[in-house]
Amino acid sequence: MQKKLLLSLLTSTIIVASSGIASAAENKVTTPTSPAPQAVAPQDEFSKALMGGKVLFNSRYRFEHVDQDGLASKANANTVRTRLGYETQKFYDVSALVEMENITDVGSEHYNNTINGKTTYPTVADADGTHLNRALISYSGIPQTNVILGRQSFNLDNQRWVGSVDWRQNDQTFDALTITNATIPNTSIFYGYANQVNRVFGDRSATGTWDDSNIHLLNASYTGFPIGKIIGYSYLIDTPDSLTSSTETFGGRFEGKQAINESFNALLSAEYARQSDYADNTASYDLDYFSVEPGVNYGEWTVKAQYESIEGNGTQAVQFPLATLHAFNGWADKFLSTPANGLIDMNIGVVYVAKSDNPYINGTKAQIFYHDYTPEHGSGADYGTEWNADIVQTFKTNYTIGIRYANYQAEGFATDTTKIMPYVQVKF
Repeated sequence: MQKKLLLSLLTSTIIVASSGIASAAENKVTTPTSPAPQAVAPQDEFSKALMGGKVLFNSRYRFEHVDQDGLASKANANTVRTRLGYETQKFYDVSALVEMENITDVGSEHYNNTINGKTTYPTVADADGTHLNRALISYSGIPQTNVILGRQSFNLDNQRWVGSVDWRQNDQTFDALTITNATIPNTSIFYGYANQVNRVFGDRSATGTWDDSNIHLLNASYTGFPIGKIIGYSYLIDTPDSLTSSTETFGGRFEGKQAINESFNALLSAEYARQSDYADNTASYDLDYFSVEPGVNYGEWTVKAQYESIEGNGTQAVQFPLATLHAFNGWADKFLSTPANGLIDMNIGVVYVAKSDNPYINGTKAQIFYHDYTPEHGSGADYGTEWNADIVQTFKTNYTIGIRYANYQAEGFATDTTKIMPYVQVKF
């Protein structure tokens, strides 16, 4: 029903725009003293916009091997994600986009995809299926403003609170209205209202869609300071399908970079937020989030550290229901839900980005990180430690190959887990 509604909306909007422009053209008066210009009929302009768009194609194969203590079997997930879509040109500042997505298993399902019942295997949340990934209209007729209506994906800041979860084969999308405005110098303001969240588990999962949601997302950033960007945000999330995810979060973030000399830069990111229960959440709490990330960059090398504190009180903890969770607290995905005693993640890493005249080497990115996890609340045992490593290269902007590794060593939380995840992607 939702898919039909979105497609109907796209069609009706374009037809209305076409008829309105056609009516205006019929009433147009030309100057009698000179030959009338050879105007292009609105119908021709509409056909040009409709037929002169571009095809969107994205296909990614990934093998994900997971060895997790406490489970009888090891996961070996071979999956291919394919997206095929079409985006029109603008017709009087209106464009449209439709994109389908298919996720297919290659060979047998030797993993728990969250809906196949194979609970003796570790979880790899890439369920097979075909669905509507995006369907939207975009309007840019207001100066320095873009309005998008329909099923869409978007990322806010570093995706700690709101993101598209692109690591998973089925990304996270929103049925939403979003408005981005840059009228004020050096300032970008984003507002989004979403009434449905299409989660990574797919529409065949009982938890794959949060219907009848009431989500307000406001994010404003200012880049006028010479040393960095400041961001303020307010995220009000009302999700009747997941009452514990109904939260309100207010916070601010700073992202800075200061040149010391021609090749040496000092880096600093810092963030603070306060989260409370919201709407029909049955819990009652007010908890803090804090992160500071110093770093240095020298040529091709960057060294970064982070102290991230996610508060818990023994019963409740700060949660991130709309975030790109895989990008934080380790790629073994042990902390997709924050434990009740909260989490302190102290990590340090080295990132290398190659610069070379050889196009097959230039841009290659390699990184390695070490995490130490402890509870934020109480005096219990440490959670564990984790090593992460990754190397990725994109050739000619269209072809990507990479491999990701995670090794979690449990001390007082979850179990030892090793993941190996090579992948290749083609995108046009």
